Amino acid sequence: MIRELDRDIWVAEQPLRYFGLNVGTRMTIIRLSQGDLAVISPIRPTPEMVAQIGKLGEVGHIIAPNLYHYLFAEDFKKLYPKAIFWATSGLNLKKPNFSIDRTIGIDDDVLWDGLEPMFFDGFKTLDLRGFVPLNEWVFFHTATRTLILTDAAFNFDESFPALTQFAARLIGGYKNLSPSLLERVATTEKERVRRSVVKILNWDFERVIMAHGSIVEEKAKQKFKLGYEDFLGEPILL
Repeated sequence: MIRELDRDIWVAEQPLRYFGLNVGTRMTIIRLSQGDLAVISPIRPTPEMVAQIGKLGEVGHIIAPNLYHYLFAEDFKKLYPKAIFWATSGLNLKKPNFSIDRTIGIDDDVLWDGLEPMFFDGFKTLDLRGFVPLNEWVFFHTATRTLILTDAAFNFDESFPALTQFAARLIGGYKNLSPSLLERVATTEKERVRRSVVKILNWDFERVIMAHGSIVEEKAKQKFKLGYEDFLGEPILL
């Protein structure tokens, strides 16, 4: 269930269908410098997963990184009541019954040593409600030079079902570390996105983890830059 990518960083994956497509979903676990664990974008906890996490350490932080990836954060909070439940801004309004402890970017008195957060400004997606902001936070794990995204980019390949591959070829995200057509249509404030991308590219990352798609282990920074140049329709100058 949980697999190690590098020292102090693990991922766990589960099946997920979205708009009828098998896109899968992924959470990331980081052991912070002080020894406790941060769980980013929690997926459905299972007894096997909980047992494996127990061998890694104590969960100190549960992070809902955008307004879509929060479904199992409450389940994790119940399993690890001493952990701090961090959420992106607006989730308290979307889910007023959630036991959110702190809002990322506002309650900054406690930082995650070794894990840098950044708000992806101006980024939106298209769903049944229309154009909606994702309010996504992205993260950089400095020790392993890993960029951790949620829905800011996809990267589907041959490991996914044929129908998912076909859809990704049509709307984006097939062997191309980039957003899909849904975000391309919904995101109108491209200059704000460009500024966010430039900040991300100033991080020295060589790996990219995303919630949906295959992890990029080689030339990840170059692929991210090319994907967003295509998304923005212009070169990104650093």
